Amino acid sequence: MKKEMKSLVDLISLKGKTALVTGAAVGIGKAISIRFGEAGADLVLVDINEEGLEQTKEEILKFKVGVKTYRVDLSKREDIENLWKSLEGEEPDILVNNAGVYSFRDFLELDEDFLEKTMRVNLYSALWMSQEMIRRRRKKGGVIINVGSIEAILPFAKNLVHYDISKMGVIALTRALAREYGKQGFRVNAVIPGGIETERVKELKKKGALKFDVDLMKIAMDFKSRLPLGRFGMPDEVARVVVILASDVSSYVHGALVPVDGGFLST
Repeated sequence: MKKEMKSLVDLISLKGKTALVTGAAVGIGKAISIRFGEAGADLVLVDINEEGLEQTKEEILKFKVGVKTYRVDLSKREDIENLWKSLEGEEPDILVNNAGVYSFRDFLELDEDFLEKTMRVNLYSALWMSQEMIRRRRKKGGVIINVGSIEAILPFAKNLVHYDISKMGVIALTRALAREYGKQGFRVNAVIPGGIETERVKELKKKGALKFDVDLMKIAMDFKSRLPLGRFGMPDEVARVVVILASDVSSYVHGALVPVDGGFLST
């Protein structure tokens, strides 16, 4: 007998699932968390920003789902290990490695501490979080979604060499995990955002205008002029794609890099 096809509503629903989102206090991570809650998932929200976590939690509770918050310094492996110990027996079905730091610094002025902090938050945290997820769910499988950046594929802004290499590492991690753990029940993909109006981007725009920082203003104008859609995107536009990747709508999407960039990479 032919198996009945699931409805689209059932395919995209995340009811009965638990999703862990890093960097959930603001920006893309917050938007992802809210959309996951709307889709019916219980949430584990992780960030170093406790106040922001509580604000995200308040916005999600209206969906009548479970929400737990954890203050974690993702630059420290010990904090990551302690987080997963506290989740023993309640490991999430979905992991979104979204947390990241985005700061400008001239390549010739990079020092070891600055580079190490960037790599620890942007790349190593995704690696250790994924390791814990896979180790603890070897017999269950799950979904891992990493958040990369168009900067890793097509560097555009100046003074972001450190950021670019950290995000290229995220892409390599995504593809390697997809290759090694697909047959063990894990689906691993990455979204590649670009030109998204996060709080950090808004802050940089404001700084450029107030301080008349010609370099920052030029980067913003040049970037926007190159966008085929002619506008910057919103965090929620990334979140919608992440929900699709997390759900059964994308049951055969694996090892993929999905740009959410207004067409930037196409130009």
